[in-house]
Amino acid sequence: MEVQGKIKLIGETKTFGNNGFRKREMVVTTEEQYPQHIMVEFVQDKTDLLNNFQVGQPVKIGINLRGREWVSPQGETKYFNSIQGWRIENLQAEQPSGGQNVPPPDNFEPANNLNEEDYDDLPF
Repeated sequence: MEVQGKIKLIGETKTFGNNGFRKREMVVTTEEQYPQHIMVEFVQDKTDLLNNFQVGQPVKIGINLRGREWVSPQGETKYFNSIQGWRIENLQAEQPSGGQNVPPPDNFEPANNLNEEDYDDLPF
């Protein structure tokens, strides 16, 4: 699954427990009629994927939905969901070197000798 939007927030990497479990959260705001603020967590070595991204960038994130069951000491069962990111890519067009907006070169030469009466065998 994937989610697209602009980065609203990138959290710091947090480490938990004796085993050094790492987690980093980010929020992406979707660009649709009713924008959603989706929190995505990256864990372990995937936390480093966020190092080269910043707030405001449009991104596409590969995600997995995770769910787990928890039973309280009183025997009550609860369910929790999370969204885990495993890939992130920049959707912003890269600027050419020098930061100038250079238009792409024309791939075709202009037609100079256009004759409207030329026979056209296309069926439409």
